Amino acid sequence: MPSNKSVSDAPIFQFTNCRILRSHQLQREDLWVREGKILNPEKLFFDEKGFADIQLNCKDSIIAPGFIDVQINGGFGVDFSLATDDVQSGISLVSQKILSHGVTSFCPTLVTSPPSVYHKVLPQISVRNGGPHGAGILGAHLEGPFISKEKKGAHPEHYLSTFDSGAFQDLLATYRYLDCVRIVTLAPEMKRSSEVIQELTRRGICVSLGHSVANLSQAEEAVRHGATFITHLFNAMLPFHHRDPGIVGLLTSDQIPARRRVFYGMISDGIHTNPAALRIAHRAHPKGLVLVTDAIAGMGLAPGRHTLGQQVVEVDGLNTYIAGTKTLSGSVATMDSCVRHFMEATGCTVETALEAASLHPAQLLGIEHQKGTLNYDNDADFLLLDNSLHVRATYIAGERVWSQDTFTI
Repeated sequence: MPSNKSVSDAPIFQFTNCRILRSHQLQREDLWVREGKILNPEKLFFDEKGFADIQLNCKDSIIAPGFIDVQINGGFGVDFSLATDDVQSGISLVSQKILSHGVTSFCPTLVTSPPSVYHKVLPQISVRNGGPHGAGILGAHLEGPFISKEKKGAHPEHYLSTFDSGAFQDLLATYRYLDCVRIVTLAPEMKRSSEVIQELTRRGICVSLGHSVANLSQAEEAVRHGATFITHLFNAMLPFHHRDPGIVGLLTSDQIPARRRVFYGMISDGIHTNPAALRIAHRAHPKGLVLVTDAIAGMGLAPGRHTLGQQVVEVDGLNTYIAGTKTLSGSVATMDSCVRHFMEATGCTVETALEAASLHPAQLLGIEHQKGTLNYDNDADFLLLDNSLHVRATYIAGERVWSQDTFTI
């Protein structure tokens, strides 16, 4: 097929025989890619008089945006909260391994740790694009230490902190480096938290509410000051009560500022949240649901003892506990399995399940004009999936970076 290269000498790829997730619907059309971006075929045909250089038969696959995991503590023996001399190699290993789960971008997450850990780890985390080397790094998610003692969950109590007279300066002293930070989880009921939320938001850092005993009024105040996310809804917060639903009440609050959306993370692993609770959240606020793995170092490894920051974790099947207790401590679920469980538990559409792991996290981070959709000019980070939503192949910037051994196109 002839090709006109008046605009670019880069090859044009045409993915055929597929259903593309675009505008919230699976549409039977082709996907066009050039130089790592998604092309508008009309402009290609009519403005450039261009054609495809390479056609690829997708064998009736679903093509969906790559998954974005905004809360992942590690995996494959790597714990992001350990202060090693070569943090980057551990992050690189995880970023390469999760390509098979359909994850094309993620936020390495650190749980509550002593300041010395943040001071050593954070300078070694670099925001970077994905590629054959692994999924892209969008920035760190710091979960703690500014959280509630009563709802600390798997976080070590003796490293928890509060905002004292310095407020934001206390946070700076603890973390020291904010250049690579994308999300901070904190408890909004803490004194002077509003000042901290405002300053983090001003710096373009997403504030998430979690590990908290906040009532609804305190949660709504935090949202007014800029908070936009809830860390693993239902877990490590006050249970829903009809007279004061707490942070959970944000899903149906009428006090959310105009043109603001509150997003919430959910660990859809069949362990952390009962399917009925998953259905309640989804039906109450479907456009805010963000699937996260909250995966720990034991993901991808055999059951046994692993770490989560400063603590030892026992993995038994899909259950992960702080050693010697029944306190849940992250998960060993993969993102693609979370998507499948979410669809099965809620009965939602394929489109809804896929967008909860792609569009919604992109919207949360304000990058939906680059990632999370297959809109024209967006990054060509996408997946080929079968009808059961098992990943057949993963592409980043239009390049295949992983595929099943048995799947070729």
